Amino acid sequence: MAYSDRRNIHDRGIGFAATTIVTLTVVSVLLITTCFVLHCKGLSHKPQPNPAIIPEDNQTTEQAQTPENEPEVAPEPTFLDVHFIDVGQADAALVSCDGHHMLIDGGNGTDSSLIFSYLRDHDIAHLDYIIATHVHEDHIGGLSGALNFASVSKVYCTTSEYDSKVFSNLVKYTEKHGAEIEIPSVGDEFMLGGASVKILAVNSTSEINDTSIVLKIVHGENSFIFTGDAERATEQIILESGEEIKADVLKVGHHGSENATTYPFLREIMPKYAVISVGEGNTYGHPTEAVLSRLRDAEATVLRTDFHGDIIFESDGMNLTVTTEK
Repeated sequence: MAYSDRRNIHDRGIGFAATTIVTLTVVSVLLITTCFVLHCKGLSHKPQPNPAIIPEDNQTTEQAQTPENEPEVAPEPTFLDVHFIDVGQADAALVSCDGHHMLIDGGNGTDSSLIFSYLRDHDIAHLDYIIATHVHEDHIGGLSGALNFASVSKVYCTTSEYDSKVFSNLVKYTEKHGAEIEIPSVGDEFMLGGASVKILAVNSTSEINDTSIVLKIVHGENSFIFTGDAERATEQIILESGEEIKADVLKVGHHGSENATTYPFLREIMPKYAVISVGEGNTYGHPTEAVLSRLRDAEATVLRTDFHGDIIFESDGMNLTVTTEK
């Protein structure tokens, strides 16, 4: 074979080999590129776990983040004021809690202007409740003064009919505000702001003093019992009911009469404070030495309107403080 022919064959061989190498190189690059792209796509489409088979520890974590398990929000603060108003030989108390107000009795008819002024001075234009504990004048006489200044939602008394001028005035001014006299039942409960009120006794006997509405007010850890003029018979009925009557403050029954605030009643209440609404130098001899002796035995701090004037308790639901006018 001629030299030129051998050279041509050699050159074609080299060209073929070079072409083959280039082709293999291109194929390799394409394979590598394809693998890289597929790997990237695999990363971007990583399978998500099936919610139905999430491990329990993950479920616990998610549940811990739900609103139901967030810390509870502290309740709004609540405040109660109880004013034992000095109306002489009579009863009147104003109870206010979180912008809601209740008047328990209103003194004698001659105290109407005093009750009017007391509500005005404390900017109380509406009473949620009036409690006329019973029909004697020294408890309901001044309520007409309250109703001449403030409107009212509910008025409770032991009866809706009674033949006296002060009771007729109570009915008249109650109706003027679109309300009517209602007779509560034992066990009735209602709220006054953040305080609860429960009726413990009403119309226990036919004797007027023992018809008195007796009620308990609870405000957090602090509590009050109001007895009107209830005496021994009513106290015994309450004791026999098994009702919880332990309280921090007792409004002493019937101005400190010997027939009220008996030892058995006191032993169940065990008050820290005993408030006696009484007139200075009254002709009834109230409070009697017998009742004062029982209160000493119960180690109650005695506060009297004839000695201390207006007596005001303040409660934040935990602490209880008292201030007096005199």
